[in-house]
Amino acid sequence: MQSGRIRVLIFALLLTTCLCCWGEEKRKIIIDQDAAGPAGTDLQSTLLLIQSPQTEVLGVTVVTGDAWLKSEVAHTLRMLELIGRTDIPVVPGAEYPLVRTKEETELWEQRYGSVTWLGAWTPRFYHPPDQLGEMPEGKPTTKPSDEDAAHFLIRMVRKYPNQVTIYAGGPMTNLALAISIDPDFAGLAKEMVFMGASLNPQTTDPEFINTPRHEFNIWFDPEAAHIVLRAPWKKIVCTTVDISVKTRMTQDLINRIKAGNSPAARYVGTYARLFGEYNYLWDELAAAAWLDPSLITKKEIRFMDVDLGRGANYGNMLTWNDKDKPKAELQPVEIQVDLDTERFYGMFVEMMKRETPRPPSILTR
Repeated sequence: MQSGRIRVLIFALLLTTCLCCWGEEKRKIIIDQDAAGPAGTDLQSTLLLIQSPQTEVLGVTVVTGDAWLKSEVAHTLRMLELIGRTDIPVVPGAEYPLVRTKEETELWEQRYGSVTWLGAWTPRFYHPPDQLGEMPEGKPTTKPSDEDAAHFLIRMVRKYPNQVTIYAGGPMTNLALAISIDPDFAGLAKEMVFMGASLNPQTTDPEFINTPRHEFNIWFDPEAAHIVLRAPWKKIVCTTVDISVKTRMTQDLINRIKAGNSPAARYVGTYARLFGEYNYLWDELAAAAWLDPSLITKKEIRFMDVDLGRGANYGNMLTWNDKDKPKAELQPVEIQVDLDTERFYGMFVEMMKRETPRPPSILTR
């Protein structure tokens, strides 16, 4: 009799636990990304967020940055096809920065010195914006959304007020446009997390030795970053160059992922590449730290803005502590300073090797 009661109690406890798990609401997120591909930091961070059972990815909004918009959209669509998540909308956004142009940038370089990484404008990778470039993974058969990124972003935060995290892995043009169209946009979001900004990175990487405050995502569209960083977000979290350079994509990590048999593992194992000495896990760290904040072992608060003067420091980061910040309206930003590197690597590998969560429509059939 007593053993029967114990079994009933255990069953009731398990049932309650399961019901709690089933009822647990997933964390809603929109991935705003300059999705160069295949694989690489942009799409691997997108994969991390999709692979997590914690998340509901409402959509991927795409912006020109590391590559041109049309090619980034194609690489994103194809990745989603390969992992079986074509239910996630891919929404094209801004094809050009708000103000900066390729021609003006070339004149600027003649006066102030060359820039290592120009994203879609980088000469050795350059192709016209209406071309896709190489697509070793194959061209997609699915189509992007007919909606534009700025209006999609606004529509989602109004549909789910105070619930949607905005993850920004590239230039902030789409977000600036959303704020300009709807000044309430930032305040309706739950938070913004972004990879960007450079303060004083400890690295021998030539990209940052001479210009430690230069970081591509901010520099490519400084006016957009200025608009976004001053908007009234409830919370802003920043993964800087300073912490990113403490990570490396290595052949060992690729091999560990390749040992898995999930669609994501096959994708990364097939298309991930190492380029030179410096293969930082820029966006992957920003995504992983949002999923598991305990990966970050040290952080601090800064107030941030962007130098919009047209001199040598155009597009560089400006930061202050609370005591020294100017009177201008600035927002506090949680800056990540240090991390548990081995835990991060382990999480990255295991997340890629796990089976991709099924689309919500399949789960509810």
